[in-house]
Amino acid sequence: MSITLILVIITSGISYYALNNYSLMEKLILNPYKVTQRNEYYRFVTSGFVHADFGHLIFNMLSLWFVGEGIERLFAMLFGPSGTFYFLFLYIVGIIVSDIPTFLKHRNNSKYNSLGASGGVSAVLFAAILYSPLMQVCLYFFICMPGFIFGLLFLGYSFYESKRGTSYVNHSAHMVGAIFGFVFMAVVYPSAVPGFIQQILSWRIF
Repeated sequence: MSITLILVIITSGISYYALNNYSLMEKLILNPYKVTQRNEYYRFVTSGFVHADFGHLIFNMLSLWFVGEGIERLFAMLFGPSGTFYFLFLYIVGIIVSDIPTFLKHRNNSKYNSLGASGGVSAVLFAAILYSPLMQVCLYFFICMPGFIFGLLFLGYSFYESKRGTSYVNHSAHMVGAIFGFVFMAVVYPSAVPGFIQQILSWRIF
């Protein structure tokens, strides 16, 4: 069984239980104020294993499953047995890092909460995009485009929405997680950077 599938199963189980158990949800969700006042830094990790609703959960887990196993195989090829560690680091630290701007912005707001695996999923996806920018990324299974184009649209949209600040969705976490994944891949496998450029330069619309 792949690490990706294990993460999907664990996250789905915890999310399902938390959706039916408010006290557990309250303990796991990222509340920057409680982190500050009680030093509950574990929430940076646990918040990535709970979701706002089933739609949120399904979207994140399908996205992780579609991309994660490919990155797992890639890391196994590049780093051998250490590939599992690289993958888990990318995903878990992606969740943590993606919430740092949220934490700094809302650490004095007791009513603000954030949850979901989107930061980690974005990190995995953008690591894949750096390695293979021409891979097809599909929205809702039928709107497909090269990964680097999706990446530009994704970052632009996330930046715009985070500046607007009118949505309950934590768009800054999506953006920061994506950037982290891109940088992580560039650091652990520097050859991906010239490969990224060469593949984009070779791309043709028709």
